[in-house]
Amino acid sequence: MAKTAPRICENAEMTAGARRPSADDLLVLLAVGRTGRYTTAAEELGLNHTTISRRITALEQAMGGRVLARVAGGWELTELGRDALAAAEAVESAVRSLAVDSAGHRTLEGVVRLSATDGFSAYVAAPAAAAVQRKHPKVAVEIVAATRRATQQRSGLDLEVVVAEPESEPRVHRATALRLGEYCLGLYGSHDYLAENGSPVDVADLHRFPLVYFIDSMLQVDDLDLATSFAPAMRESVTSTNVFVHVEATRAAAGIGLLPCFMADRHDDLVRVLTDTVSVRLAYWLVARPETRRRPEVAALVDAIRDQMSAQHDVLLGAV
Repeated sequence: MAKTAPRICENAEMTAGARRPSADDLLVLLAVGRTGRYTTAAEELGLNHTTISRRITALEQAMGGRVLARVAGGWELTELGRDALAAAEAVESAVRSLAVDSAGHRTLEGVVRLSATDGFSAYVAAPAAAAVQRKHPKVAVEIVAATRRATQQRSGLDLEVVVAEPESEPRVHRATALRLGEYCLGLYGSHDYLAENGSPVDVADLHRFPLVYFIDSMLQVDDLDLATSFAPAMRESVTSTNVFVHVEATRAAAGIGLLPCFMADRHDDLVRVLTDTVSVRLAYWLVARPETRRRPEVAALVDAIRDQMSAQHDVLLGAV
């Protein structure tokens, strides 16, 4: 697997209390600062956990203070560590500038780890990742599908895509949020289900129909929880933490599904009902640390995601 930083010689000499930090030690700090974990940084740099710890200790001795602080789930840069990060990024940039392709263009490489909701992962992130990989074959993208709030530490993750603006949440620590765009949820039923049970004539009539949606007790995203407030009288039918299950249960005539239009409209056997009265719009937001966004391979993926959001604008809003 591609590495996110230049490989470091494990046996390079370290001098405690040196007048200036070692460039190798700065690269170690960069990896730990981005991933939040020694083990992940060690894997990416081709070192072991003990060597990572030694190098961080040597860097702290050279700089005269702590560069990392222990937090829940990993490590966080201290103020001194953030000061050192700019120098570490300059070292990394200088090393990577030496790598060019046959045409003389800068070569991007590394692993970018993205967490996003199921539907976004499949229909936006996956084609975006493929576009990046075609252009930069040495960049690998790992996609973790999860529907949740933005996490506080993002250990092991470079980017998170969440539903609803996370800026007001105290859980979003030392990160910035970028609004990617909106998508639409609508009510759908299968042809067979509606033929047997009829279609709802208005919102009040929805009490006759079971709802296919998320498991209420396990839903972490407030905006998704509020999405069903238009019809609180609907009883639950098949529920799941995975939106692909919602789509397939609705296709199998389990009830009326509240589904992302960009997923449901792909199936000819699904019919949207109450189109004019039930249209729930939610927004996707991208969350990342500023230092992570500055990595060229991460920036390339962000640009590709934004391109996909723009290209699929009408599809996401259920307009086509």
